[in-house]
Amino acid sequence: MHIDIDEGNLQAGVLGLVLALVEIIQDALKTQALRRIEGGGLDDDEIERLGNALMELEQTVTKIKVEQNLQSAVEQIRTGLDDIINEVVDIFNPKE
Repeated sequence: MHIDIDEGNLQAGVLGLVLALVEIIQDALKTQALRRIEGGGLDDDEIERLGNALMELEQTVTKIKVEQNLQSAVEQIRTGLDDIINEVVDIFNPKE
């Protein structure tokens, strides 16, 4: 498995990779935030600040992807990274 980065435009490829990684981290942050909210670990003000921060991050990433015309590149990289992660999980947690 490999990740395709446009070698003809290395800057766009690197930016696409960075944005894909930011999206993965953002997904993890959302999951963790939901766990903390459901567990009662945050008060109303913290929930609101966290929600606003996650929303701003998502809007910023989306804006950069559109401005740089990287939607397709980020999606391809995300798919490649997701495949790699799934392979690693399967290695460490084999199905019986």
